[in-house]
Parts: sequence; structure tokens; C-alpha cells
Amino acid sequence: MKIINKKAKFRYELLERVETGLVLTGAEVKSVKLGRMSLAEAYVRIQNGEVWLINANIPAYKFADPKNYDPTRTRKLLLHEKEILALTQKMEAKHLVLVPTAAYNRGSKVKLEITLGRPKKLWQKREDIRKKDVARDTERELRKRSQ
Repeated sequence: MKIINKKAKFRYELLERVETGLVLTGAEVKSVKLGRMSLAEAYVRIQNGEVWLINANIPAYKFADPKNYDPTRTRKLLLHEKEILALTQKMEAKHLVLVPTAAYNRGSKVKLEITLGRPKKLWQKREDIRKKDVARDTERELRKRSQ
């Protein structure tokens, strides 16, 4: 099981990856292992020396009791204090943000990959789209000529 945030590459220039642990309830772990997690609108924030995953959507596990369950609740990420300090310094010095890029299993644990990134400007996003279109068109032309 691997859940990928596809919008992260489009919205951010991704620089440095960090693997973190994720504090979840038992029903949330089962739901994530089934691949039912969305990182599309999620973001990571550092508050009071702790790292938090905000707005990640984990739907309720269908065999668990759904009473008082909030699918987009704030979840704590597990990092060493030195790692948190290093990330904070990099974020402040270079005006970077933390973006959740992937969630996956490592043994019986659920891990989250967060990445330091720089938000892209609108013209950079347009340039990326233009490059993809050109690559797709040239690939099409090569396939037509080879037939």
C-alpha cells in the first residue's frame, strides 16, 4: 500500500524528503492499510516544537464504530527533536514549507513522507504543463512514424 500526493509535484518544487511516524487510532490504521487516505489538501505545520499533519482525510473504517469520528482531524507526526529543529531552521532560512508527499507501510507501522518544498509561481506551473504537452506530442509523433 502506497498513497501518493500527486498534486505536490505540481504545486511545489520538492527539495528534501524526511520519513516520519504517524500517530493514528487502530481503526485509522486499518483504513490507511486499505488505501483509503487522501493527502491532496493536507499540509504539515510545526507548532510548539511538535509536527502536525493537518487536513489529511482518512475515512472511517467500515467495521469500526463511527461515533464522533472526524476524518480530517489533526494528527501528530513523530520526529526526533534534532530533526524538528533542523527542519525549522531550513524553513525559516529559505522560506520553505513542509508538504506530505506519500504514506506507506513499513512492517506493521504506517509512515508518512514529508518533503521540504518551495511553492511554485503560476508561470512555473504553466511552464511545466507546456513541457509535458510537448513531450507527449513528440512521443505521439515517434509512435506514428514507427508504424
